[in-house]
Amino acid sequence: MYKTFYDSPIGKLIILSDGKSITNLYMEKQKYINLEKIRESIEDNSLEVFIRVKECLDNYFNGKKVSFREIPLNLEVSDYRKKVYEILLNIPYGKMRTYGDIALEVASLNGKNKCSQAIGNAIGHNPISIIIPCHRVVGKSNIGGYAGGVSKKKKLLEIEGNVNYS
Repeated sequence: MYKTFYDSPIGKLIILSDGKSITNLYMEKQKYINLEKIRESIEDNSLEVFIRVKECLDNYFNGKKVSFREIPLNLEVSDYRKKVYEILLNIPYGKMRTYGDIALEVASLNGKNKCSQAIGNAIGHNPISIIIPCHRVVGKSNIGGYAGGVSKKKKLLEIEGNVNYS
């Protein structure tokens, strides 16, 4: 495993890779961070995937509409969470969805209902923040939580020009 760091307007980001794909993107001090995985990773700023993701992050934080779809991801999660994260990847830049919207979409894929709590749990444990845009998922009547902190979620939404939230 390899790691690199990125200084962003929302604080230091820690990016992990298997050498070809991004496996994790954490905000410093966020919930559910795998400190052991970070400690055991070798810092290597020259990996092509790190160079590409940093270019995308530069553009993103400079207010440019960015699609992270070109960045290869390796999700080490359950099939259920992969489905949830695929739905999140399809939320367009500058748009938001509610936890309920995501629950309905997962239910339509699975053919059965899944409670919003399970959806919230999967979203809260998103291992690749920003790239998998869990910050675009809000509550029906409020902004909702965020593993990186609600102030960072608000900042990310503002960067995308989305200021219409409670």
